[in-house]
Amino acid sequence: MAKRNLTYTNPEPCSHLAEYKQNHSSRGYNSLQPSLKTNPNGRTTIKTSQSQIPRCGSCSADEGRLYFCLICSAIHCPDHAILHSQVGHAIAVDVDRAEIFCCVCNDQVYDPDFDNAVMHKQMKLKKNPQNGMLETPNKKRRRKVAILERETEATEGVSCFPWGLRGLNNLGSTCFMNSVLQAMLHTPPLRNYFLNDRHNREICQRRRRIGRRRGPPEMSCLACDVDAVFLAAFSGDRTPYSPARFLHSWWQHAANLASYEQQDAHEFFISMLDRIHEKEQSTLQPKVVGGDCHCVAHRVFSGVLRSDVTCTVCGFTSTTYDPCVDISLDLDPRNIASTLTGCLDLFTRPEKLGPDQKLHCEHCGLRQDSLKQMSIMRLPSVLCFHVKRFEHSSARRTSKKVDQYLQFPFSLDMTPYLSSSVIRNRFGNRIFAFEGDDVCKAPSEFEVFAVVTHTGKLESGHYVTYVRLRKSGTSVTMRG
Repeated sequence: MAKRNLTYTNPEPCSHLAEYKQNHSSRGYNSLQPSLKTNPNGRTTIKTSQSQIPRCGSCSADEGRLYFCLICSAIHCPDHAILHSQVGHAIAVDVDRAEIFCCVCNDQVYDPDFDNAVMHKQMKLKKNPQNGMLETPNKKRRRKVAILERETEATEGVSCFPWGLRGLNNLGSTCFMNSVLQAMLHTPPLRNYFLNDRHNREICQRRRRIGRRRGPPEMSCLACDVDAVFLAAFSGDRTPYSPARFLHSWWQHAANLASYEQQDAHEFFISMLDRIHEKEQSTLQPKVVGGDCHCVAHRVFSGVLRSDVTCTVCGFTSTTYDPCVDISLDLDPRNIASTLTGCLDLFTRPEKLGPDQKLHCEHCGLRQDSLKQMSIMRLPSVLCFHVKRFEHSSARRTSKKVDQYLQFPFSLDMTPYLSSSVIRNRFGNRIFAFEGDDVCKAPSEFEVFAVVTHTGKLESGHYVTYVRLRKSGTSVTMRG
């Protein structure tokens, strides 16, 4: 597959990290290997020997971010890490996420050698001197890892990483953007669309130049800049890429969010799809049939929700249909750890509406108490769930983050949550034709391939993306 040749530039690496590597080579990374701890879901942290709970060596703080000095192994909170850097100990590692942090630049920095050390710890591979194969305790896993290595060797030379893995530089609290971009880069229909040149930048720019001659200048095309990010990520270059042009373009389209402050990843996701939709729709207008949009954003993510509001007096039901690009789910407050299927059960469970939401019943001619039930009329090609992590109290005028655990399977059957299933369950075991059966004949089983998570508090924190590249379970952490 051939793509256009483009030139990309990356910022200079951190001078303090370069100085550290010059003075200590890779000894610091090697000595850190025994302290790296990987839990079953693939997250790597720093296991310290000072105490069971890591604390700042200066103020004993044990909350928030803590940094492990790569020179003297001291642990400090952010404020004392900056003071500690004045003695020449600038490079540290985030204890909770195993990420390199420069205490002088006060920012996360990237080093491929450190990433290799973390990846080596995560994979837990040993070299077998007899046959040269990579070994793990599980023989089946060993065979898959060996095949993976051969595939990447054949396509990418000496690189040990699957195709398309490339870090994104933080441009000033832009982890919210980088985490969503990493997930979208590995969304198969989007990847196929942009890498197959379905949005050609040269043609789009030519049309824009003609349009500028005939009228006022347009804003930059966000879809063109998304295409540039895909080209950069799949170019084979392993050095971190700076999506600065894309960020500037998004700022033009979302002026109310244009700042270097941390933003909400979900809000960014919706904003980006809206901007892509606006651009693609203008060129696909003749192809819009029956109200369905054929832009790439909606072809990939768009589904239809069904809402049934039923009068509790006479049983009259008012039904509405709403398009959606994601499904917002509430965590179950009754459980310490919610499950994704439990959240979906909660989403499709009948809910009694409050007195200010009474239904005007056409049959009764009055406003009556009612029950509302949600279901999914049509599933999208790629199903996106938005888990509500921020709780707002209008009475107390306060907001807080919900730190409840969520368990989710790698494979998910959405059949119980389709309108056809929900409506039949509402009427018991009666067998009858449902008007949406033809819509629901599409496959309803999904494989989880990307998860965007947030650590920290409401006013501050960090977004990280986990991408599952193969059904064998290979997962990679994309650090924003």
